[in-house]
Amino acid sequence: MKTKHLKRWAAYELALAVLTGVIAAPLAAQSPGTIEFTAQVTPSGGRPEPVRQMTFYALRTNLADIRLEALRIHPAPDLDSFVDGLSCSAELKMWMKTNRTVQLAGPEFTRNLKPGDIVEVPEFFDAYMARNAGFEGVGFPKPKFREKDRAANPEKYKQQKEEYREALRKFVAASPNTVQGIDADLIAINPYEKWGRMLNEHAGLAEKLTLEMAQTRYLAGQAETNLDGRGSFAGLAPGDYWISMLGVPAAAGDVRLHWDLRVTVRPGETTHVDLTNFNATESSDAVPHPNP
Repeated sequence: MKTKHLKRWAAYELALAVLTGVIAAPLAAQSPGTIEFTAQVTPSGGRPEPVRQMTFYALRTNLADIRLEALRIHPAPDLDSFVDGLSCSAELKMWMKTNRTVQLAGPEFTRNLKPGDIVEVPEFFDAYMARNAGFEGVGFPKPKFREKDRAANPEKYKQQKEEYREALRKFVAASPNTVQGIDADLIAINPYEKWGRMLNEHAGLAEKLTLEMAQTRYLAGQAETNLDGRGSFAGLAPGDYWISMLGVPAAAGDVRLHWDLRVTVRPGETTHVDLTNFNATESSDAVPHPNP
């Protein structure tokens, strides 16, 4: 009888242990963890300096992915649609779309112009002729077609005009220096600054949306560093987080840094992280380039 009682008691204890283990395991798995970090910036040729009294954020995803999501919500201006809205020839619009640029000025622009571009795009042709009118008589092609032949003898007019265009192509190819400076005559129609303003405005709105999403939808915690550059995020559910800075970079001397560092939080543990130049990204104040 006693043996039977002991067996029952043992079975009860075993069942209780199993049940307790089943219940305790998920609870342990959900125990929050903590991230403790120290942030330092080392200027060129200098010593590490603590990042004092700056706000850091623990995000549930990386800032790059948040930016991509913001761009899906608020897409960048479309170059082709912008070009379609310009007041210029169809040939110039096609040139801009083909070359993926709206810049009509500068050494790179004139250097990349082909003889065919000069001949076929009316705006380029007019600018080239205005710039090179003085070359007539020193090898510069002279047109033989006459306006009165356009109606009276259209075939002759067409042939002579094509011959002139071909002669001009050859002249431009043989004298590329004659293309230099034609951008001065394109200033009035150059849409580069307008396109640049549109891109910059969009970049500002997209970045604002990115920061708003980071601080609301993806925020797991925030912390301000002390005078030693130390901070912590407590009560984080186990998983991956990204320690990030939003907005103002950490600065020391000539160095400006942002962090977006992945950190894994384990149940009930404290993870220690050193934020330094080596795991940061150098901040850039560059304005987005007005070409895609």
